[in-house]
Order: sequence, then C-alpha cells, then structure tokens
Amino acid sequence: MSSTLTTSEEAQLGQTIEMFEVITQSQPHDYQSLEILKEAYSKLGREEEAIATSKRIAEAYVQMGQISSAILEYETILQRVPEDQDVKKALLAIESKSGSFPMDGSPSETSHIAKKPGLITPLTTTTGNGLSQGAGNASKNGKPAQRVIPKDCDDGRRTMQKIFVGSKAITQADFDQYWTRHDFSAPLVGVVDPFVQTLADKGVISIEKALKLICDHSRFAYLPLNNYDIDIDLARTFPADTCQRWCLLPFDRMSKCILVATTNPFNQQAAQELSEATPNRLLWYVVSPSELVKNVRKAFR
Repeated sequence: MSSTLTTSEEAQLGQTIEMFEVITQSQPHDYQSLEILKEAYSKLGREEEAIATSKRIAEAYVQMGQISSAILEYETILQRVPEDQDVKKALLAIESKSGSFPMDGSPSETSHIAKKPGLITPLTTTTGNGLSQGAGNASKNGKPAQRVIPKDCDDGRRTMQKIFVGSKAITQADFDQYWTRHDFSAPLVGVVDPFVQTLADKGVISIEKALKLICDHSRFAYLPLNNYDIDIDLARTFPADTCQRWCLLPFDRMSKCILVATTNPFNQQAAQELSEATPNRLLWYVVSPSELVKNVRKAFR
C-alpha cells in the first residue's frame, strides 16, 4: 500500500504518526486518535504497528465499557493474524467477565462518559436536539443548506461556565464580562478571538491553565497545531463564516474523518454548522488559541 503513496504523502503520514503517538501516550483511552494512528500505519504498510495499535484501541474500548466494540476490534485482528495468542486471551477474559460489563447501547454505557465525575460530555455525542456531527445536511448542489440560527444557540457557554466558574478558576463576573455574545444579524468582520484568549489578554487566567482545564474536564486531546502540516485547501471547503465566528479550523482528513481544531470543544452550534458542510465524521482537538487564530486568518484571508 505504501508503494502507491507520493513522497509528500509518506512524509505527511510520518508526521501524523509522530504527532498522534504523543497524543495517545498521554491519553491512552483516546480511541479516536488511536484510529487515526492505526490508519496511518496501515497506509505506510507498517502492519505490525497497525495491529499493535488495533490492540490498544480494543483495550481502550474495554476500559470505557464498550465491550461489543472491543470484541469487534479483537476479531478484526484475528482475521489478519489468526494465531495471535494475546488477542485470544483478551477475548477469553472478556467472555469470563461479560456478566460484569454493561451491554453496548444500554443507558449505563451510552452515558458512560457523562457520568464520570468532572467529565463533560463532548461533541462526539449526539446533542439534546438530536444533532450529531457528520450528519451531512448539504443541499443537492453541494453547498450548505440555508437555515436560521436560533437566538439561544448552544455555543458551549453553559459547559464552559461549569468548567471555569465551577472550578473557581475565574469569577462569574469575569465570565459574564468576557464571554462573547454573537449578533448574527450583524456582518462578521474577521476572526472572533476565542474566550480563552480574551481571558488571557485581560490577565484573568493564563492560556496554559485554561487549556488544561478544558482538557481535564473533557476527553479531548491537546494538539500542537504549529507542528502539523495543515491542509488549507480542505479548510476552505468549509464555510468561512462558521470558521471565523467560532474560531475553529478543519485541518486534515483521515479516511472518513475530518480533524477540527478548536478552543471550545463544547460548541454544539459550531458542530452543527460544520456537519451541514460534510458527510464525514468530525474529530475535535484542543489547540493553542494564538496558533488557531493565525491559521484561520491564513485560510480565510
């Protein structure tokens, strides 16, 4: 498979592997990042490492209580390596403990993430309005369908308030003063600075502490955007207003997934708007606001 790749594609995949190995080492249960890592190894023909990553994915599923997904991942490995004793032992262990695990799709599993203390339900779940990214609501001509944005859209305010004010990192007064209230009737001029950048500029809380709070209270990984070879052409296939208003950037594609950079991974309105522009699944990563603003401006100048 690697023989069909160009030198540039091989270099990009090598960079992806280096980046996501770091991410998955610090967050071993981030199965979405592990999936990206596995695919990169597979595309380069690095079969042994792809299988090892597949085992890490299955282990992550087990830890999260997603047993059916774990079994499916292990069985996929056995199709490629029928005599893998580690996988056979893992499947036997799952079978012997199956009575203590909830079945996939049960209320105890679907709310598994949200019920953990201090962990906030991220954009990878379906919203209360039945919205989920990757739904693909584009019109027949390939352009996003026209829709009316509600006045009280879910821009992540409630969750961010819970994180920053609830943890006493900032005061309610500071939150109310610096949280951006968008006027959708007014024309958008340039990129809107992220909330965490405004807090830092006003001396309320440092960027590092703010991003750590967001990552600690969610299951999103931090990604150093400046070290990544951003696909600007991909970014420009998404609505400029959405990317500028919410300060986010689709920066790469891996198979049927679009990787998106943000500083507010709880913005359901942004997720909806992006999902209307693509049928692909969206995977979100927390990044430095200064790096994000710079690259959004570069993409939509």
